[in-house]
Amino acid sequence: MPRPGPRASGRPPYTVCAALLLLLAGCAAPSAAPGPTAMRTTHAPTAVRTGTHAPTAHAPTGNAGAAGPGAAAARRPAAPTGPLGIRMLGQVVRSAIPAESRQALVVTGNSPDSSEATAVLYTRDDPTVGWQPVAGPWPAHNALYGWTDEHYVNDLRTPIGVYGLTAAGGRLEAPGTELPYVQSPAFTASGEGFDGESLEGSFDYVIAIDYNRVPGASPLDPTRPLGEERGGGIWLHVDHGGPTQGCVSIPEDRMEELLRILDPAKVPVIVMGDVAALAR
Repeated sequence: MPRPGPRASGRPPYTVCAALLLLLAGCAAPSAAPGPTAMRTTHAPTAVRTGTHAPTAHAPTGNAGAAGPGAAAARRPAAPTGPLGIRMLGQVVRSAIPAESRQALVVTGNSPDSSEATAVLYTRDDPTVGWQPVAGPWPAHNALYGWTDEHYVNDLRTPIGVYGLTAAGGRLEAPGTELPYVQSPAFTASGEGFDGESLEGSFDYVIAIDYNRVPGASPLDPTRPLGEERGGGIWLHVDHGGPTQGCVSIPEDRMEELLRILDPAKVPVIVMGDVAALAR
């Protein structure tokens, strides 16, 4: 698939070895006008597979019989970090998270046009406590030109929204995950990124983000329910040290950790966008 040239900074174009993989990987640039701001929600399947489960965070209960000035504070549970425990999320975004979801990876971009972000994993295993952070913050990258409400092929922007995380894969064997996992040499990447960094190993582990795809299908599945022009192949994958074409990337050890934690029975989602978009 053709690629736009680098920006005025003189960065080389982003390349990988296989044309099919490039099409699927979506590590795709600027739409003529921003689209609607409604969050897109995709539900993950709830089938349970053998593996590890996400840790559960509980508020401290303190000691009911404690005395002294610190006793009252010790008895009080920690306050949730917001109405749903994720303070930076606004009402529109919060309402897009499925009620049955108990795992949410929140990826917060530095600004609408930034390719740098931060990822934090939250769980909601105890309704009396609400959403609580259990992993992160982790450094992350998103697309070269930042974020968009209306993603199109080659716009080099990452779609904003709430999406299911329902399938994974990679060049390497699964590190122990309950998500359906496809190991294939088709996940091999080569070439250089926008900053001249090597892309080797970028797809050693991937988790498909359910933007314009069939939930639960292999990350390599080319089906695009919204149409080919709306792009696809938006993945979480191993960070290569620079901007992506549309995906979100985190360090390899964090990808392994995330794969071990995510549980389809907890309907995991990714909540992603720049700071202002997530505050809607």
